[in-house]
Amino acid sequence: MLGVVEGLTEFLPVSSTGHLTVTERLFNLKIDDPGVTAFTAVVQFGAVIAVLIYFRHDLWRLIKAGVAAIREPSKRSEPAAREAGFIIIGTIPIAIVGLAAKHAVEGPLRNLGVIAGALIVWSGVMVIAERRAGQNRDERMLRLPDAVVMGLVQCVALVPGVSRSGATISAGLLRGIDRVSATRLSFFLAIPALTAATLLELRKAFGHGVGVGPTLVGTAIAFVVAYVSVAWLLRFVSGHKITAFVPYRLAAGIVIIILLAVGTL
Repeated sequence: MLGVVEGLTEFLPVSSTGHLTVTERLFNLKIDDPGVTAFTAVVQFGAVIAVLIYFRHDLWRLIKAGVAAIREPSKRSEPAAREAGFIIIGTIPIAIVGLAAKHAVEGPLRNLGVIAGALIVWSGVMVIAERRAGQNRDERMLRLPDAVVMGLVQCVALVPGVSRSGATISAGLLRGIDRVSATRLSFFLAIPALTAATLLELRKAFGHGVGVGPTLVGTAIAFVVAYVSVAWLLRFVSGHKITAFVPYRLAAGIVIIILLAVGTL
């Protein structure tokens, strides 16, 4: 079940960590237990594999362009080489902030009240992003400030409930990038961040009673569901605004607050 939740929500702008945390509480799991926290991070790697396979041709093109740019400086101005460099630059902020704030993210911030508030508050940012979206640039027209801004905003998604894709897509729209290109770049930025989180938590997940079997099953299921979710989201954003997810985010936040108030959670 946790694999299904992860696969469905990792790349939709609704917060996978928030949904996993609520699901774990409904299953009476201790959300601050090291094994549960590690499992939550590791199972995300299934979603990473889904993106790697779905975008394998694009990623291979970016890797080849990046390597060629290192060997021949004259090729660094080519769009694919520049995009590869921007993805690396955009990953630096969350690498620094993620490590610095690791204990807060796994502890005080992994709180159902925080998740409910973040689901509601960031919905307003998504509305503003869509209203101000110029959408007059695609991936070939990316600039260094775009990568920096999207990378910095991705750090905000360390707060459960914000949503990594919701944060980065919103940032891309505010930078004038078209919705599909912003979504694709959001996926690419997620690869190094989620891979690093998996590697950091892998031993902890296996060493605190979660076990290899359940972890592999959860990761495999997350991969299958995430692959379908990625394909669906790309088609969806080509003709719909990300504000289509706002009613659900608001409803989810309000339901969590009610469940907390009545003692169900």
